[in-house]
Amino acid sequence: MRILIVEDDPEMGRLLERGLVAEGYEVVAVANGVDALIAVDKEEFALAAIDVGLPHMSGFEVCRRIRDSGSTMPVLLLTARNAVEDRVFGLDSGADDYLTKPFAFVELAARIRALLRRDANGGKLSLSVGQLVLDSASLRVTVGERQVAMSPKEFALLRLLASRLNTTVGRVAILEEVWGSAENIDPNIVEQYVSYLRRKLDPLPSGVRITTVRGAGYKLELAE
Repeated sequence: MRILIVEDDPEMGRLLERGLVAEGYEVVAVANGVDALIAVDKEEFALAAIDVGLPHMSGFEVCRRIRDSGSTMPVLLLTARNAVEDRVFGLDSGADDYLTKPFAFVELAARIRALLRRDANGGKLSLSVGQLVLDSASLRVTVGERQVAMSPKEFALLRLLASRLNTTVGRVAILEEVWGSAENIDPNIVEQYVSYLRRKLDPLPSGVRITTVRGAGYKLELAE
């Protein structure tokens, strides 16, 4: 599998490249956002690990442009920023996971394996629940003829709940499935994203609703 590393620190870039090659991956390493976008346009990658603090174009912007190009390749952001707001901004930019520096290489390798497994086992590309239709290929949600704008993380959360219709999904399970880990992530982010989904779906005749199961988690159920 080919992995793209985007890191402007030469020493860190070499360490990541050596470690991932030792794990059996083919690695392409670049030092800035422009070269990253050129590489993504020319080659197929199984995953991209992108440093947020890049010169001229932040990792957030690189990730957003990758998503705008239509790519659903898993993206892991690497950053020294650990504020909740930064993690939310990164995830809303289209990232699949967020790893805060300094980190142990074994954790990076584990996050990459988890993202690759999730991408390989994504299941059906289309899922219908009530009047909702979720298309995983385009990350598009429609209710009847109306398209509902969703960020990648909103889509992932809604798909998880829809795939387990009428079943309560706990916060830890949601963090692990949608954010890739329950560690170093404020669990309140789940409540925040559930609120985002409710604001978008509740005014529409979607035929479903998200219910809070106190002390247990959330579930998507058909509306009466």
